[in-house]
Amino acid sequence: MPAGFSALDFYFILPEILLTCGALVLLMLSVIVPKQDGVLLGVALTTIAVTLLAVCSFAGLDETISRGLLAIDGFATFFKVVVLLSAAITVLMSAPYLRVEGLKAGEYYFLILCATVGMMFMSSGLELITLFIGLETMAMSFYVLAGYLKPNPRSNEAAVKYFLLGAFSLGILLYGMSLLYGATGTTRLAGIAEALAGQETSAVLVLAVIMVGAGMGFKIAAVPFHMWAPDVYEGAPTPVTAFLSVGSKAASFAMLLRIFVEGLPALGDEWRTMFWVLAAITMTVGNIAALTQSNLKRMLAYSSIAHAGYLLIGVVVGTERGVAAMLVYLGVYLFMQLGAFAIVTAMRRSDIIGDELKDLNGLFKRSPAVGFAMLCFMLSLGGIPPTAGFMGKMWLFGAAIDAGQIWLVVIAVVNSAISAYYYLRVVVFMWINEDEPAGSPITLGPAMAVALGIAVLGTLALGVYPQALFSEAQSAAATLDGISSAVSPR
Repeated sequence: MPAGFSALDFYFILPEILLTCGALVLLMLSVIVPKQDGVLLGVALTTIAVTLLAVCSFAGLDETISRGLLAIDGFATFFKVVVLLSAAITVLMSAPYLRVEGLKAGEYYFLILCATVGMMFMSSGLELITLFIGLETMAMSFYVLAGYLKPNPRSNEAAVKYFLLGAFSLGILLYGMSLLYGATGTTRLAGIAEALAGQETSAVLVLAVIMVGAGMGFKIAAVPFHMWAPDVYEGAPTPVTAFLSVGSKAASFAMLLRIFVEGLPALGDEWRTMFWVLAAITMTVGNIAALTQSNLKRMLAYSSIAHAGYLLIGVVVGTERGVAAMLVYLGVYLFMQLGAFAIVTAMRRSDIIGDELKDLNGLFKRSPAVGFAMLCFMLSLGGIPPTAGFMGKMWLFGAAIDAGQIWLVVIAVVNSAISAYYYLRVVVFMWINEDEPAGSPITLGPAMAVALGIAVLGTLALGVYPQALFSEAQSAAATLDGISSAVSPR
C-alpha cells in the first residue's frame, strides 16, 4: 500500500479539479451575468475542453494514487473521455432548449458539470466509499436536473420518483457493500479480492453480490429495477434525459466493472449467472415495451433499457475481449443515443413540445438535414450497417460467441430484430407520413447544429472505420485488474 498522500496525488486528479473549479466559476457568473447565456455556454464548453485535454495527457499511465483510492489507468481514461464528450454534446444541445423554456443557464450548466465530476470518480475509484461518493455526486445533481422544469408537473413527478427510488436503491447498494466489508474487513477492491481468494462462498457473500448487483441494476436501468426510467426520461428536460441515458449509464457500468471484475473475481460464477439472467430479461422487456410507445422519449427510454441488456453481455463474458467489446459499444452508443435525443430537443419549439411520433410527420420533406440525421441514428440504434451500431453489436456478439455464450447471443439477435420495428417506425413517420403537424418550422441554431454534426459524424465514421475505437477499448480493458482471471466457461 502506498505510504500516504503527496502533492503528486493532486496532480493526477487535475482533470477533476479543473472541472470543479469551472463549475464554481459558472455558479458565480450566473449571479454576476445571469442573462448572458452565450458567455455561460462558452465557459461550460471551455471547462469541458480543458478537462478533456488534461485527461488525455494521462493516456498510457497505469498508476494507483491517494493510498490506493483512485486509479489513473486506461480504463478510467476511456470512461472519462466518454462522459466528457457526453457532457459537451449535452451542453451544446441544451443552449436552444433553455432559451425556449426560459430556464436559467448558469445553475443548469453547473449541475451538468457536477454530475460529470461524480462520473469521473466513479470510473477511477478503487474503494467502495470513493465509488459511493462519486455515485452520489452524480445522483444528487440528476435529482435536481430532472425537476428543472419547475412549472411542469411531469418534471416535478420525474424528480420525486427518481429521488425516492434512487434513495431506496442506494440503501440496498450500501447494505451489500457493508456485507462485503463485514466479510473481508476492508473497503478497498484489491483487499476484498485478496481476502476472498480461496475462501469458500458463503450465504452472506452471495447476498452481498445480489444486493450490490440490485443497487447497480437500478443505476443502469436493468429489469426489474427499471421502473423509474420511462417516467423520469419523459418528464425530465430532454437534454437531461439524453445525458442521463448516456453519461450516467457509462459511469455506472464503469463502477459495476470495477466492483465485480476487480473486487469480486472469486465470486465470478455467482455474479455471471446473475448478470446472464438480467441481460436476457432486460433486453427482452425493454424491446417489447418499446413497441407500443407513441412518445419518442418513452420509446427511447425503453430502448435505453434494452441497450443496457446488450451491454451486460460484456459483463457476463468477463474476458478482456468481452470488456473491450462493451467499451466499444458504449463508445458508439454515445453518438447515436445523444444524436436521437438532440433531434427530439430540436423539435421543441415555443408552440409545440415535439416529443410525439406524430410530430415527426413529413420531417424529411420539411427539414432534410434533420431527417437524414434521425435516419442515421435510428439505423445505428437498430444495428443496421454501415452504421456504428452494427459494428458495436458485431464486436459484442462476437466476444460472447468466443466465450461460449451462444444462447445469450441468440436472445440478443432476436431482440435486435424486434427493435428494428420501432426504429424503422420512426423512419416511416419521417419519410412517408406527409401530414403537416402543428407548430413553427424547425430551425437549428449554431450550438445544436454542432451537436448534431458531431453525433452524425461519430455514428457514420465509426461504422466505416471503427479500428481506432477498437484499439483504444482493448488497451483500456487490458488495464482492468483481475480481468485475466475473469474467464467465462466455454
